[in-house]
Amino acid sequence: MRTRLVAAPLALLVGLLVVAASPRPARASEAAAVSAAAAPASAPEFVTVDVRDNVFTPKTIEVEPGTVVRWVNRGRNTHNVKPDEGFEFGSRNLTKGQSYSFEFEEPGTFGYFCSLHGAPGKGQFGAVVVGDTGYTAEDDDDALGSRDDPAPDIAASGRVIDVPKDAKTIQGAVDRAAPGDLVLIAPGVYKEAVTVATDGVVLRGVDRNTTILDGEFRRENGVKVVGADGVAIENLTARNYTFNGFYWTGVLGYRGSYLTAYRNGDYGIYAFDSQWGTIEHSYASGSPDSGFYIGQCNPCHAVIDDVLAEHNQLGYSGSNASGDLHIVQSVWRANRAGIVPNSFDSEALAPQQNAVIAANRVEGNGTSSDRASRSDGFDVVFGSGIAVIGGSDNQIIGNEITDSATVGVAIAPNPGLLGNTPYQATGNVVRANRVQRSGVADLAVVLPAPDDANCFAGNTFTSSAPTGIETLLPCGAPATADPAAAPGGLDVATFLDVDKNPPGTPYKQTPVPPKQPNMAKAKRAKARTAGAPVIPTLESLVVPK
Repeated sequence: MRTRLVAAPLALLVGLLVVAASPRPARASEAAAVSAAAAPASAPEFVTVDVRDNVFTPKTIEVEPGTVVRWVNRGRNTHNVKPDEGFEFGSRNLTKGQSYSFEFEEPGTFGYFCSLHGAPGKGQFGAVVVGDTGYTAEDDDDALGSRDDPAPDIAASGRVIDVPKDAKTIQGAVDRAAPGDLVLIAPGVYKEAVTVATDGVVLRGVDRNTTILDGEFRRENGVKVVGADGVAIENLTARNYTFNGFYWTGVLGYRGSYLTAYRNGDYGIYAFDSQWGTIEHSYASGSPDSGFYIGQCNPCHAVIDDVLAEHNQLGYSGSNASGDLHIVQSVWRANRAGIVPNSFDSEALAPQQNAVIAANRVEGNGTSSDRASRSDGFDVVFGSGIAVIGGSDNQIIGNEITDSATVGVAIAPNPGLLGNTPYQATGNVVRANRVQRSGVADLAVVLPAPDDANCFAGNTFTSSAPTGIETLLPCGAPATADPAAAPGGLDVATFLDVDKNPPGTPYKQTPVPPKQPNMAKAKRAKARTAGAPVIPTLESLVVPK
C-alpha cells in the first residue's frame, strides 16, 4: 500500500493536514514529502471518524479507494491512530481538537487502534474497509459496557510466576502467564509499562509500599489491561506515568485491591467500557483528571469501596457510568472537587444514571486543595463535595460532607458546553446526608426546571440554593413551586469563571503519599481472579472515620 499525506486545495489544507494538527512540528522529511506530493486532478472524498474517550465513531467505515479518512479528537483525553502490524499509516498523539488525515488508495481492510487506550482488536480500535473486500460490518458501535454479558468465572490455576526469580521483568512474567496464574512481584522499583492481554491473570506485589512501578514521567500507563477478562491487580504502587496508574478497558470482570497510584498524568485507577468490577482498599492522588474513574458502562455492575482520594482535580469522575454502580464507604478529601458523576458526549452511553453514592466522607474539597493537581477543563465544579452533572436517578444517601469551598451537594445540568448535547439532571434523590460549612450552599440545584423531579429529604444542613430546598423539592411529592423562580438561586456565572479559582499544583509536584495498608498474607494468599463484585446493602454501610 502506498502512503502519502493529502495534497489538497489550500482551503482544505488549513483544517486537514497532519502537520498543522500535530502536537509538535513535523520532521523535515515529513515536510518535504508534503511539498513534493502532486495535487490530484480533483479533490478527494473526505470521511471523518470521531475519536472519543475511548472509542472511534464509527468503529468501522467502508470507503472507496482514493478516500481521505480524517480522525478528529473530540474527546477530553489525548489519543492517537496506530495501524495494525503491516500497515503504513498512523498519527502522533493528538490532543483535543487536533486531527490526522490519510488517503487510502488501495483496496483492503486496515485495522488500527489507539495505543494509549487499546491494542489491535481490543479496547479502542477500529477498521477502514477500502473497496469491495467482502467484509460485512456487524454492529461495531456497540460498547462492550452495554452488552451485559455474564460475569467471568475463571478458576485459579495454582501456578505462581515469581518476579524476578522466574522472569526478570513484570511484562516478561505476564507474557508467560496462562489464565488463572498468579504473577507475584518482589519488592523493588520496576521501570516499565505493563500490558495484560490474557484472561484471568492475577498480578500481585509482595509489599504494596515497596513494590513500585515507576513511569519516570515518560512511560504512559503503569498496568494496562486490554480486553482481558477477569484480571485482578493487587498490592502494588504505580507512580509517575504520563497517563494512568492502573487501567482496564473493554473487559468483563476487573478488580483492583490495595493499590496506590500517585503523580500520574491523567487518571489514577481507571476502568472504561467494562463491566463487573471492584475497586477497593486503594489510594489515588495527584491526578489532573480524577483519582478514581469508571466510565462508559450501563449497567456497570461495579463497586468502589474503602478508597481514599486526595490532591486530585476530581476524586471520582464517572462519565456515562450507569446502573448497578455503588460508590461507598470511602474518603474524598482535599481534591479540587470530590465525587462528580456526569453525562458527556465524548464517551458513549450518555446520559449517566442510576448510581448509588452512600456513606462516604467528603471533606475539604476546594478549601484544602492547594496541593491538588488542576485541569481547567474540569474546574467549573471546583469546590463541590458531590456534584451530579447531567445525571439522572442517582441516590446520594447518608454521606458526611464538610468544608466544601462552594457547594456540598450540587445537582446540575450539562447545559451543552464544549459542544456537548444538553443533559438535564432529573430524578436524583438527596437524602439523609449531613452537610455543613459549605462556602456557598450546603445543598443546591443549578438551573432547575419544574419537572426535573430531583428531591431532597432528611438532610442535616444550614443553607440551600434555592432557599428552603427540602420544602420546595420534597421526596415523594411534586415540587411545591417552580424552583427556577424561587428565591436564593445560584449565580451560575460565578462557577464558569474558573480563572478566579486557586492555581493548584502540577501533577509531578503533588505530595508523595504516606504508607498505605498492605494486603494480608500477600506472599502466601491464593490467587483470586476477578468476577462479579459483592454489592453492599445500604443498611450495612458505615461512614469511615
